Amino acid sequence: MLITRIDRGLLARWWFTVDRALLSLVLLLMALGVLASMAASPPVAEHYGYDTFHFVSNQLVFMVPAVAVLFGASFLNITWVRRLSLLGYIGGCLLMVAALNFGPEIKGAHRWINVGPVNLQPSELVKPTFTLMAAWLLAERIRRPDMPGNWFAWGLYACFVTLLMLEPDFGQTVLITAVFGTMLLVSGISWKFTLCLFGAVVSGAVTAYYSLPHVASRIDRFISPDKGDTFQVDTAIQAFHNGGLYGTGPGGGLAKQILPDAHTDFIFAVVGEEFGLIACGGLVFLFGAVVLRVLARAIRETDPFIALALTGLVSIFGYQATINMMVNVSLLPAKGMTLPFISYGGSSLISMSITMGLILALARKRPDAMLPRGLTAQEVRA
Repeated sequence: MLITRIDRGLLARWWFTVDRALLSLVLLLMALGVLASMAASPPVAEHYGYDTFHFVSNQLVFMVPAVAVLFGASFLNITWVRRLSLLGYIGGCLLMVAALNFGPEIKGAHRWINVGPVNLQPSELVKPTFTLMAAWLLAERIRRPDMPGNWFAWGLYACFVTLLMLEPDFGQTVLITAVFGTMLLVSGISWKFTLCLFGAVVSGAVTAYYSLPHVASRIDRFISPDKGDTFQVDTAIQAFHNGGLYGTGPGGGLAKQILPDAHTDFIFAVVGEEFGLIACGGLVFLFGAVVLRVLARAIRETDPFIALALTGLVSIFGYQATINMMVNVSLLPAKGMTLPFISYGGSSLISMSITMGLILALARKRPDAMLPRGLTAQEVRA
């Protein structure tokens, strides 16, 4: 049965208010992620003694709850977005504490907690919920200047970052700091707070360099490659050279045969080798299209909470993609950051589905929600 505009059901209201172009872009990225996993993961699976399509099968299994979460979150109204963000932030932080105390140690870090047969990374849940809570508090400061919403937002940031550093997870710390800084700038932060954030970033980077050997090693190798093993980055660069403009063809790449993280951190290099520069450019275009579409919607939003939330949520998506791709082409030190929807990983896939589902929920058409062209929110309020 076709849905028409005269229908008043929940599904009909959703269909005619959701950003269908943005939804299509997200679903396309998810489908390309399965294709990339099929190309990159079989040799890695065989290396670890698994069935050839072990990671592909798992990715397809993870895709079911990811798609359900994407669509389910997109049905939420603003009230429920705020309520669930509070519960998600508190619950996610408690799970991070549990991971620190009871979770398995993997590569020297306590970032995961076992939930049945699945390893859950709680920080992936906290990222979008922290962003929504910070947007809520910063928006309240805009509406009510007497409310110290920015200080409460800083408190949430400090709590989250402290837990990340204890795990330790320096890459996620950098990501969430960049997202929070972007939201502060968009909200109209003073130079005093800008300098405070810059000082916190510098202090955190220096502390991490001198207290975390693996962070120091990655930075040293990035600055002076001759000081340590740069095998993964060198192999990734060679993969792009091998792929050229059109690629070696599916199954013809060599990087996935020797890179232990070919299906996760370095999947962009595998895409470059087997499908070529044109395919990499297509992926960059898709990521850019998602970011620009959401930012264009945020600019025209009259509600400061929605404008800040959309900006923060799409910053998670955009910054994470940028960091991953820059690591692959040796423009940043290796950080262990997945490529959204493309890299293998259940926690990352579901977290990014939550993020994009919340974006779809907040970006739905609402009466009187959009600014007339050429006007700013400040001009409308005046």
